[in-house]
Formats: sequence, structure tokens, C-alpha cells
Amino acid sequence: MVYALCFVLFVVGLYCALTKKNVVKIVIGLVIMEYGVNLFLVLLGYRREGIAPILDEKIGPLEFLARAVDPLPQALVVTSIVIGLGVTTLAIALCIRLYEKYGTFDITEIRRLKG
Repeated sequence: MVYALCFVLFVVGLYCALTKKNVVKIVIGLVIMEYGVNLFLVLLGYRREGIAPILDEKIGPLEFLARAVDPLPQALVVTSIVIGLGVTTLAIALCIRLYEKYGTFDITEIRRLKG
């Protein structure tokens, strides 16, 4: 069920990115899509009653393998958050430049003013 909610979050972002005419709303849609993918990756590594993937002398190796959470999705999500922040910053900077040049965020108006 939780995976379906990740899909719904992704689809809401995709809908926003494809149907909106405002450039800022398109960027917000892309960010929502990114959140959906990040949540999906975190849920891939989730394990009920899991322990941190740090070796401890109190726990044997077989119990550690049975209970440890997979650290790879966590590392991927941290990397994705950093990259997403850079992409979002670039997209907002492009929105600001578009507004400075055309005086609007509307895509249809920008296409019409292209000349």
C-alpha cells in the first residue's frame, strides 16, 4: 500500500509538470516527483524491527544479517537529495531569468513573445 502511495505522489508531480502553464508550478511538480522517488527508495531498504547496519559485538553475524537494514538505498537517497537540490536551484534560477526577460511565468505567453 505504501508503494502505491509513492506512485500516487509521483503521478501527482507528473500531472503538475505536464499540465501547468506556470514555470514555477512545473518546477514544483518536478520536486514532488523527486520526493516520490526518494520515498520509494527509502522504502526499498526498510525492514520491520531492523537495526542500523553497524557491526556490534553483542549481535552475532547471522542475526546481524537477518536484522540489518540495507544501507544502499539510504546512500542513494542522500545523494539524490543533494543532486535534486542543485537541479532545483538551477531551475529556479532559470525561472528568475525568464521572468526578467519576458516579465511573466506563463509558458504560452513566453512562446508568443519569442518573436
